[in-house]
Amino acid sequence: MENIQSHFKVIDVETANADFSSICQIGIAEFKNGELINKWETLVNPEDFFDSLNSSIHGITSQSVQDAPTLPEINSEIRKHIDGNIVFHHMPFDKIALNRAYEKYQLEKNLPTWIDSAKLVRRTLSQFSKSGYGLKNVTAHYGISFNHHDALEDAIATGKMVLKILEEYNLTVEECISKVNNSINVYRNGSSNISLTGNPDGPLFGENIVFTGSLFLTRAEAGKMAAELGCNVTNSVSKKTTILIVGTQDNFKLNGYKKSSKHRKAEELLLQGIDLKIMSEDDFRNLVNA
Repeated sequence: MENIQSHFKVIDVETANADFSSICQIGIAEFKNGELINKWETLVNPEDFFDSLNSSIHGITSQSVQDAPTLPEINSEIRKHIDGNIVFHHMPFDKIALNRAYEKYQLEKNLPTWIDSAKLVRRTLSQFSKSGYGLKNVTAHYGISFNHHDALEDAIATGKMVLKILEEYNLTVEECISKVNNSINVYRNGSSNISLTGNPDGPLFGENIVFTGSLFLTRAEAGKMAAELGCNVTNSVSKKTTILIVGTQDNFKLNGYKKSSKHRKAEELLLQGIDLKIMSEDDFRNLVNA
């Protein structure tokens, strides 16, 4: 890896429920000149409830974190690791989760240079430019094995994936910053000027999004925002769905259930191993603002 003269960090988080501010685990990995040189991980008491679905995915429960620190208690340690550094995160969700958690506790936000490694993947590996750029798929492409949905394992796997890309395309970390801001050429002839449901230059191009429940926005407004992010907006949850946005539920319409039929279907798919994110409307609006 003689071409890799670089220094960067990677962060990943797990959450207790669909609200991204409910961080229950943080993992940070540090890489320098092609090697993993430092790692830090902690459970976090989110001072929030644990959804059984989330616990079934990452294995963390309320009992796991009963003696764990809260985010304000480890704030100085987090800032020591990432402030002033180049920090990768795979997809926008980890960055949003950290920002949402800092807003929850009214803490000053972190000050790293953020790079979404999913954007880097989409702009370098043509087979992942439109879809399939989730961490599980891309690490499999590079033969990187890890214990998915453990924050530190995910952070290390993301860093190893970034190193593979830096080496394969002879890039520096600094060049990645400008790379992720470039337009994505979706088609082999170099043209991305084509009418698609989702904006091909959006950070979430290729994702399929569904809304459930009552939103502060109208469905038309929310759908337009999602399309600008690159998402295809559909009305029903299926195996192709990758994001479900959950608004306020009307108990009268739930027919005795605690969650909508779309929400329950999404949870069934998650348990079947389908790669799908369930998000609150607040997280969606933060995603749009980001």
